[in-house]
Formats: sequence, C-alpha cells, structure tokens
Amino acid sequence: MLKLFQYIQGYLIVKVWGFSPERFMNLASHHRLFLWNIENCGDYYMMCISLRDFYKLRPITRKTGTRVAIKKRCGLPFWVPRVKRRKFFVIGLILSLVFWVWMSAFIWAIELRGNFHITDDVLMRFLSEQDINVGMVRKSVDIEKLEKSLRNEYNIITWTSARIEGTRLIIQIKENELKEPQISGEQVTGNGYDLIANKDGVIVSIITRNGVPQVSEGSEVLEGDVLVQGGVPIFNDDQTVRDYQFCEADADIFIQTSFSQTEILPIAYEIKEYNDNEVKIPYLELFGKRFRFRWGEHGYIEFDIIDENKQVRLLENYYLPIYFGSEMVREYEIIPQKYSGEEAKAIFLAETKKIIENLSEKGVQIVEKSVTMRKDSVNWYLDVDLVVIEQTGKKVPTSLFVERENIRLHSG
Repeated sequence: MLKLFQYIQGYLIVKVWGFSPERFMNLASHHRLFLWNIENCGDYYMMCISLRDFYKLRPITRKTGTRVAIKKRCGLPFWVPRVKRRKFFVIGLILSLVFWVWMSAFIWAIELRGNFHITDDVLMRFLSEQDINVGMVRKSVDIEKLEKSLRNEYNIITWTSARIEGTRLIIQIKENELKEPQISGEQVTGNGYDLIANKDGVIVSIITRNGVPQVSEGSEVLEGDVLVQGGVPIFNDDQTVRDYQFCEADADIFIQTSFSQTEILPIAYEIKEYNDNEVKIPYLELFGKRFRFRWGEHGYIEFDIIDENKQVRLLENYYLPIYFGSEMVREYEIIPQKYSGEEAKAIFLAETKKIIENLSEKGVQIVEKSVTMRKDSVNWYLDVDLVVIEQTGKKVPTSLFVERENIRLHSG
C-alpha cells in the first residue's frame, strides 16, 4: 500500500554528495522529510525522496554543504505528461482493454474429461443439441441443467461436473461399466420373475438361491426355456396347486453352449503410396473463418490433409477464438494389392486372439476351439467355432401369472 501511495504521489531517486551527507540526512529527518532506500556508495549516497519533499531540500543543502542531483523520476506525475503526447496509444490501449473484457464474457473452448466409452464427437453433438456451443455467452450456461441432461441422456454416466474457468467450459464425467440391462420390478405387474435360458445348450451347474429350479445338471435346454420359476406353489390337501407365492428368481447357472463367428477379409484392397509432393499452407483462423496464406491451388488429385493448429490463450483459462497453424497437403497414389494366404492368416490370427480375449473378459470358459480359414474369388473367410461354458439366466416376468388366474377361475 505504501509503494502504491508513493507511486501515485511521485518520487525521485537522487544522488547526494559533498561535505557532510550524513548531516544532510539527519537534518532531513529532523524536518520530517522522508528518505528511503538509502545506499552508501562510498563518495556519495543514493536514496529516494518524494516529489513534494524534494522541493524542501534547498535550505538543508546550504547548511550541510552538500549537493543533490536527480538520477531518475518515478511515479504517476511523470507518466501522465508522456501519455498525453501519445493520445493514439492511450486510445488503442483503452479499446484493447474493452475488447478483452468483452471477449471474456463468452465461451471460446470446451474441454471434455473422463469419457472413454462415449466419444468426444458424440458428446459435442449432444452439447450442440442442448445449445451449448463455442461462442455462447457465459451467463447463458445453466450448469445444473447441463449436468442433469448428460446423466439423463447417457445411462453409462454416473457422475458429472461442469464448471467455467475463464473462457473455457470444462465438463468432467465418470462412466460406469457397461452392463446388460435387466427388467426392473417397476416395469411389470406383480413381483414374480423367471430366469430363462438365453441360448441353447446343456446345463453344467445350477445353484438356486430363490425360486423353484426347473432344470438340473446335464439338462438340455433351448433358448427361452424356463430355468428357475419365480413362484413357489402352495398345495391343497389333495396335493393340487392352490396358489403361488411369487418371488424374484435368483440363481447361478452355467451352460455349455456353442459360439460361432465368421470374419470376412476382402482379398483385394488398396493402399495409399505417398510421394515427395507436399505443400504446407499456414493459416490464421478468426471466429471460425480460416485465412490461408497461399495463392493458387496445389493441383493434387489424390491427397490427404494433416491439420495442426493451436488456440491462442492469454492466461491458463483465457482462451480466444483465434487459431493459428498449418495444413500439410500430401499427394498419394492408389496402389491395388491382394492379401496372400500368409498375410490373411496373420490378420485372422490376431482377430481370433481378440475374440478369445473378449470372451475371457466376460468370464466365458473355452472348452473346445475350432478355427478354419477358407476363401472364394472375392474374400477370405475365418470361421471360429467354440464350445464354451458361460453364465446364463435372463430375468423376465414369470409366466405363472396366467396359470394362477386359471386356478382361480376353476376354483370359482
């Protein structure tokens, strides 16, 4: 605060030398003249004094036989006159400050964090549908509404946080593991659920925790067969079913089933062969309009463009709608090729490994494996036939509701 006051008031850096500089400083202090940053330089002293106090030094210099010379002028009183001579500079400075303040009222960058299953393109498309775009006014961003809409749109998102830092909108999300959707109790009438087979096969093991099992180890089942019923029968004295006590069937059931998948690889394919012809085109992009610094066309028929750019920012979070970069245009030729048997085998081997790894990640145990490769005039084919053991049991509303209604009709 003191330094600010001294700057506004104005001060001088002076050189003091002569008969008795020490007596000069004592008299200045006695007359309440403030000196600071005093430095002994041997034959002379350097110090700071306010502009107002400087004009009171003449009697003191006469008494002490010292001389005072101004070495530097500092502070607002000396800066203002210089500025007055540079009116256009001052006007430009003011307009520049107004421009930067105005620009800070908008969003010029959107950053996504934490998304793995949902791509940036998908999220940016959704944000655009919600009228969240680069260039929008910061105050128009409803953070709470944006977070809620993201969670409602994507079931995989379990947590989201949005915040504005400078001219940047940062959206951070957390994704849950993808799981097969199951029918909840609110989607059907009653609370009884059966477990049915979702594939054909042979039951390897079954451990029932809730419900009535309808199969045992070694049973052959078809897709859709009931494995565990979600209703426990209540018998009459004559051992006929009087009613059912419904429940949610729950069991660990493993089935041995077959898995088949065919991969297709076209024999003929094309590759890009780049030559030495390339052109680098620098550009400047302002508010979405790109200005390329090159005259004429490159004349290439087949080419790729590699775009590299950087967004201008003044501070860590103060982004601007200004980009600079370059377009690297590279010419190539299309060369027709054909996969040989060895090449196709290597590709299919990697694909087979990927299929097996995906099954293993899902807890599927592979019992037998048969992989064959064949081809026709157009394609190579990979036939993967596996015998696997996997967990089964799809939860559906129980079919016993209809049977219970029939029992009630006959009872009536």
